[in-house]
Amino acid sequence: MNILKTTPLILTSALLFAGCGAQKETGVSPASGGASPVAAPAATAATAPQKVKKIVVGTSGTFKDVTFLDDKGNLTGYDIELTKEIDKRLPEYEFEFKTMEFANILLSLEAGKVDLAVNQYEVNSERQAKFLFNDEAYNIWPSKVVVNKDNNTVNSIEDLKGKKVITSPGSNGAVWLQDYNKNKGTPFELVYSGSGGTNDVINQIKTGRVDATISTPFQVAGRNKDADAQQKVVGPVLYTSKIYYVLRKDETDLKGKIDEAIKEIKKDGTLASLSKKWLGEDFTVTQ
Repeated sequence: MNILKTTPLILTSALLFAGCGAQKETGVSPASGGASPVAAPAATAATAPQKVKKIVVGTSGTFKDVTFLDDKGNLTGYDIELTKEIDKRLPEYEFEFKTMEFANILLSLEAGKVDLAVNQYEVNSERQAKFLFNDEAYNIWPSKVVVNKDNNTVNSIEDLKGKKVITSPGSNGAVWLQDYNKNKGTPFELVYSGSGGTNDVINQIKTGRVDATISTPFQVAGRNKDADAQQKVVGPVLYTSKIYYVLRKDETDLKGKIDEAIKEIKKDGTLASLSKKWLGEDFTVTQ
């Protein structure tokens, strides 16, 4: 009997608390005597959470100082920290990194498994046919002639006449060297590295089997530090390579937002600071 008598009181209290909750939610104070019906929807709309779109970012995680795992297993490096900074400035997006083999990044982008690719990508015709690149480059790499540190006879591209120059097949450097040879009457012999890739280039220059290659000061410094390459860069800049983000063709909105963010990051000095910290110099401007 006592339970039956108290039921109306419980229901009344519940309704009272529900009413208070509703008044708080619409911004109406219980003591205010109520508010006009049109005020409540406006307040609710103003406090509605912004919809956030998740963007899966594909990267290799194996490029030292650019996209790699530190000694604590955290993904970091120049490309990663820049992408995190862009994420901070785009509240409508949430970036999530996914590491994979370098060769699989663009395949995953094409298949829709990732939404954005970051791994020091340059534009070429094959990639441009399939993907969308943002407009604002975040790296500008100067390429120069590279020789053994004890080689004092080669100081420019002109000094390579009659010599052997090694490059990686299919690389932008290989294309540039092929065009140079074609236009200049084949002044040097072009040699292609084997399956060892960079290690093959290092060994062939170190042992004197070839005389030179072309690369960036950043890459040469890394090879000397990590693999005792014993190389040096010489002569003027041969060409520059610009680095961009890669997206699917339909991601025009995201492309525009990334470009806006990079412009801001350049303007306030953040991009130059990141480059100096991770790459040793400001490689965000033409040298």
